[in-house]
This record gives sequence, structure tokens and C-alpha cells, in this order.
Amino acid sequence: MPALCTNCLTTFDPTPRCPDCGSPRVVAHDELFSLSIAHMDCDAFYASVEKRDNPELRDKPVIIGGGKRGVVSTACYIARIKGVRSAMPMFQANKLCPEAVVLKGRMDVYVEVSRHVRKLMEELTPAIEPLSLDEAFLDLSGTEKLHGVPPAVMLARLVKRMKDEIGITGSIGLSHNKFLAKVASDLDKPRGFSVIGKTETADFLRDKPVRLIWGIGPAAQVSLNNAGIRTFADLLRWDETDLTARFGSMGSRLWHLARGQDVRRVSAHTPVKSISKETTFFEDTGDPDLLDGHLWRLSEQVADRAKARQLAGRVVTLKLKRANFTALSRRQSLPDSTQMADRIYRTARDLFHPVEGEGPFRLIGVGISNLLPEDGADTAGDLLDPDAGKRADVERASDAIRKRFGKDAILKGRALR
Repeated sequence: MPALCTNCLTTFDPTPRCPDCGSPRVVAHDELFSLSIAHMDCDAFYASVEKRDNPELRDKPVIIGGGKRGVVSTACYIARIKGVRSAMPMFQANKLCPEAVVLKGRMDVYVEVSRHVRKLMEELTPAIEPLSLDEAFLDLSGTEKLHGVPPAVMLARLVKRMKDEIGITGSIGLSHNKFLAKVASDLDKPRGFSVIGKTETADFLRDKPVRLIWGIGPAAQVSLNNAGIRTFADLLRWDETDLTARFGSMGSRLWHLARGQDVRRVSAHTPVKSISKETTFFEDTGDPDLLDGHLWRLSEQVADRAKARQLAGRVVTLKLKRANFTALSRRQSLPDSTQMADRIYRTARDLFHPVEGEGPFRLIGVGISNLLPEDGADTAGDLLDPDAGKRADVERASDAIRKRFGKDAILKGRALR
């Protein structure tokens, strides 16, 4: 069985510690040097960047979020030990971890760090499929001849360089397909390196909960629980036709994933079809002021991501889930594309007003689609809203100020709700 020290990259026969540097960061597996599909996930990305930039925060719990009625964007692992989680209301996070340092996010900084990580990945393989700023799939098939070492060694070198050169850490999942690589990357965070081989796939999955499947949210879990499906072993008792009849296209996907089968390729050229952000509440709410505050923050985050990717969208979408898990979705096409938070927010707010009485809600989301390059965005004007152009100019000026002086240099009052 081959073994690899993720600290000094030495390969050796398995021992509890590396024979060269003495590190306990050792990964050993029969298929370690034959697998090539990986998922890299940065550890508590936003919080890690903040700790890198302010060493005084290193041993303190850090929460990225803010506002009495805001939500947690990211929490470092010290805060997570206290029970703080992403999307948790800030008032609840403050109760669980009152000593936490709460910071507003700096999206422009996170985007720049993400680009640096991407450059390091591109030195390994061109087959990179980003999922967000802080995670991506990589296919290193055929790269051993180029680099002279197996993919596992190059992946360990990647996260070592991330730590040494960028100052953040990441976790690696290595397997024979995308589904299992993503599952593996969550097994031993932070600074993990986990492997799921072909021969062990069935045994590994059998007793695991189906919530391991990416995209199985609370509503889907309720539907599966109602069908008596809680683990992969439960899924294995169903025929594919019966699963498809009950759950539609998701049923066929579940049948294959229950057997560890995933034929999706790592695609570096998959076009971005939409940019969206949503949050799930720990307690259902129909408070219009609270929901309006979330609409603004989500719109701002969508706009930040669109600007970072130099994209704009012609369709704004509002997504809601009621307390009984039923979903609402509303869309509005625009005369021209937009990447402005103000315009996304005002459109989403107009979509929300007719349905705000149908709560309480457990989830709210905002997104843009029908994406185009940012050239020509927000130029058509609005005869019904003559101040729209002025607000766009103000937002661009605010973006420039934040880029120079930091994310908190300018805040809108509604962002604090």
C-alpha cells in the first residue's frame, strides 16, 4: 500500500508518521497513485483570508457576516466548534459564540485570492471545473508523464503551495468520479486529504445518509424520508424505474449515485448559465423588513460575483420556499442586462411584493440568468425610473471606493437590517 506525506511530499510504505519529516499528515491507500479525479475545497475560505491578513485573529473565532438581522456567511473552525454555521442568523451565532470577531466580507479580496489559487491549479491540469470561488474539480488523468509523479503527489503539492504562497489551506478529495471526489473532500476538513477507491465504493456508501449527495436539501430529504429512504442501502432496494416514477429525473440520478456511478466529466468549458445566492433560515419568517434586508444582501452578493466574472444578466429570479417546503419562483426579464446590485434588488423586491403574504418562508434566494459579457450592461436607461442611471453611477463609484479602502468603506442602511 503506497503512502504519501502531505507535509513534505515523501512517498513511502505506510507508517503512522512520515519517516523523513516526522509529520502525522500521512495518507495511505491501495489506489492512492492510480486515481485522478479530485475535488479541492478551501477551508473556511473567507475567514481564512481574514486571518491571513490579520494574524491577531489566528486563535480567535471569526465570523463573516454582521448586522443584528443578518446571517453568517462563513465561520472559522474555532467558531464552528461552538455550533456556528453558514446561513445561521447572526443573533443566534452571537449567542453561541459571543466572543467571536464579526467581520463584513471583502469580496474583491476573496476574488483576487481565488484567482491566485486558480493559477496554481492550472499548473497541474487544464481540466479544471470551478464550482465557486473556493472549490473546484480537477481531472489529472494523463498528467503523470508530464509531471513525473502521480496525481496524488501533485494535489498534495497544490495545497502545500496554497499554504506557503497564499496563506490559506485546502482539503483534497481523490476518487474515480466527481461525486465521490466531492464526498471525500468533506471527510477530514480542515487540511484533509481523503481517498475513496473503486473497490471500496459500495462498502463505503452503504450505510451513509443520502444527504451526502450534493443538491439534496431539506425538502428533498423530507420527500426521501417519506419514501423510507434515509441511507444509500435504502436506495439500493429500489428499481431505477420506480425511483424515476416517484422522483422524476432525480430518481435516475439517485439510482446511479447509490452505486457510486457518475459519468459526468470534469469540464473546463462549462458555460456559467446563472449566478445566484440563497439563504435558509433556522426559523421560518414572514417579517417583511427582515426579508427585505436579505433581498438586498443577496442581490449585493450576486452583483459582486457578476462583476468579478465580468458578466451581466437579462433575467432576475426570486426564489422562495414556504414553511411547508413548497416552492415559489418568479422571474422578470429586463430590457438590457445588469450587474448592478441596486437594479437586481429593486427587481427582486417588485417580484416579492405580490407574494410576501404567502409566508412564512424558510428560504429566500436571488439570481440572474441569460448571462452576457458586461460590455453594454445597464445602458438602456429606464423611462419610468429616471434616477436609475444616477444610482448605477453611485454604485460604480462605491465599488471603486471599496476596492481602494475596503469593503466597509461604504455601507447602505438596508444592509444592516
